Amino acid sequence: MRPIARIAACCLLAGSMSAALPAYAAGCGESPAHEAFDVQGLKSELMVTALSCNAQDRYNAFVGKFHAKLLEEESRLNGYFHSTYGRNAQKEHDDYITQLANVQSEGGLRAGTIFCMQRVAMFDEVQALDDGADLAHYAEAKDVVQPASYETCAAPSTVSSRPSHATTRHSRRRTRA
Repeated sequence: MRPIARIAACCLLAGSMSAALPAYAAGCGESPAHEAFDVQGLKSELMVTALSCNAQDRYNAFVGKFHAKLLEEESRLNGYFHSTYGRNAQKEHDDYITQLANVQSEGGLRAGTIFCMQRVAMFDEVQALDDGADLAHYAEAKDVVQPASYETCAAPSTVSSRPSHATTRHSRRRTRA
């Protein structure tokens, strides 16, 4: 293949791949797991705050008020881990919850004595929310610290076990001298 043809083929391939990215990214924002991660992060941050700042009663009031929404999002999170990790789902989910609490606790330790002054006010904010939908919006807006980036795009409906590209074999001829 000539150098110009190679460059043209590469540009064509790169252009077609970059055109597919916005469509792929658009599907990522619609995943129900994104909201579940936000709500779980908020719940964990409130739990860490309650334990660090002696506000367990306020945390219990939060859980009581939003019990149905918390269960719904926990179910979505379970679905995400099952579809993503299969038989390792429970281990991965447990690891996520542990890492989430650890990263949020570390943030509290770094903040020192100001941590409670900053965080306890969140209990007033969540108690002022009307329903589970408000809680989900609040959790998203709060931008709670997460331990890692979890992919929350929906999985493709079918996955081929065979590669989609053709394989070309090249053989060398031996010449005798």
